[in-house]
Amino acid sequence: MTDASREYDALHMGRSSIDLYSNDVGAPFVDINSFAAYVGGSPTNISVGGRRLGLKTALLTALGEDPVGDFILDFLEKEGVETRFIPRKKGRRTSAVVLGIEPPDKFPLVYYRDNCADIELTIDDVLAAPVAQSKVFQFAGTNLCKEPSRSATFFAAELARKAGTEVVFDIDFRPDQWHDPRAFGVMARAILPLVDIVIGTEDEINAAMLMDPAQVRVTDSQVSDTKVGGDVSAGIDFIMGLGPRALLQKLGAEGLRIHLKREDGPPELVDCPGFPVEVQNILGAGDAFAAGFLAGYLRDMGWYKAGRMATACGAIVVTKHGCANFMPTYDEVMAFVDEHGGF
Repeated sequence: MTDASREYDALHMGRSSIDLYSNDVGAPFVDINSFAAYVGGSPTNISVGGRRLGLKTALLTALGEDPVGDFILDFLEKEGVETRFIPRKKGRRTSAVVLGIEPPDKFPLVYYRDNCADIELTIDDVLAAPVAQSKVFQFAGTNLCKEPSRSATFFAAELARKAGTEVVFDIDFRPDQWHDPRAFGVMARAILPLVDIVIGTEDEINAAMLMDPAQVRVTDSQVSDTKVGGDVSAGIDFIMGLGPRALLQKLGAEGLRIHLKREDGPPELVDCPGFPVEVQNILGAGDAFAAGFLAGYLRDMGWYKAGRMATACGAIVVTKHGCANFMPTYDEVMAFVDEHGGF
């Protein structure tokens, strides 16, 4: 099967949620008076971001048989994301996230994922999805925290590898979703031989190497700002030694460094500068980044321009209030890039 014959540009697998974002920007969590309701969840956000950038995207998540699930499904259908592979799980609930916004660096985040539907994705759900009909299969590290989602994700990556579908792993380290942070490292290392492209921050790269819980420092129990100690260069070398041909190291405001495997010698480095903006909310920026990269990569823009697409999309979304609802369109990204001097 050639890429041109594949029905979808990207299939995204993982969590989905209703996100409740504080309307009282700058207020401490205890002083919040109201929240805005958006759609969230890392692969869900990326599927929306890719669709707005012109990709044909499909989503493999799971929803409860509840009004929250209806809310998410309605939004995705209006966005044009393919939703027919999303099962509704009887007896399970669609998950939720509550977020405070205190720029520039405090974003208290609480997950409600007990008995959640998306962690119940099964191998049968994967078999019903268009893995082989997609150019890219993208999944998030949180998929691996529990069964049956864990084995379903491994199975999907195996199917993708067999079909020649490129596998993209967004490390997505959420320590509060794991019974032991070392277990995240075990699962990340186990799936890396099936992965083509890895996306992560320095902390997430170190987390994939994590064997000692003393390396983890949570700066706030309700904030996903978790520091993981370690030598990031050693982590990158180790990850790429397990199989991936490219690693996208997110550098925040500094942009992106792409590590490309070479047959001989150290990886080739491609540095993609960031864009200076005033931060309102960092949550969702990484998902916009991934969507931007995939849009550029699947348009054959080359590594550098795809990386700049990624940093542009991330820069745009950090100035917004939410995640999926604020993903930029292709024209908006191009206008933003032009305003900042072009590629």
